[in-house]
Parts: sequence; structure tokens; C-alpha cells
Amino acid sequence: MCRSIKTLFNFEPPATDIEVRAASLQFVRKLSGFTAPSKANEDAFNRAVDETFRVARRLVDSLTTTAHPRDRAEEAAKARARSAERFGRAPAARS
Repeated sequence: MCRSIKTLFNFEPPATDIEVRAASLQFVRKLSGFTAPSKANEDAFNRAVDETFRVARRLVDSLTTTAHPRDRAEEAAKARARSAERFGRAPAARS
């Protein structure tokens, strides 16, 4: 799975449209192999991002769980700890 695509379900506050669209863009980039499509493929690429966004948004909005929502700051701290363990140093904190 693409490391740039993050889990968006069951967070407080819920995933924004911007986050879902960014994940959709990364997914289409991964599938197509394009970071930026050529002019000939631009319409198809953008259409795929839009359609993926709509499906992903519908999916995230329709999922249910009995688990407590995850805290974004807590999950980010866990990710930094995993990175420090994996690479031997902590990455710079994001603001």
C-alpha cells in the first residue's frame, strides 16, 4: 500500500474532504504511475481522482464501529515513535 495514504476512518474530528481528496489523488497516482499526467491523459486522470474521491467519501461516511474514535495527535505520536525505531532517529515534528 502507498505509504502516503493514511487511514481516515474513525478519527475525531472526522476526515475532511481535503484529506479524502488527497488520499484519492495518491491512489490514482499509484495506479497510473503518474505524478502529474500528460495533457493527453489529464482529463482521464482528474476524472479518476474525482470519482475515487466520491466513492472514498461515501465509504468513510458509511462505515460504523463500536470502537472509540482515535485521536489524531496520539496516532501521529505513535507514527513518529515507529519511525524513530525503524530509522534510528525521530523525524522533525510537524506543526
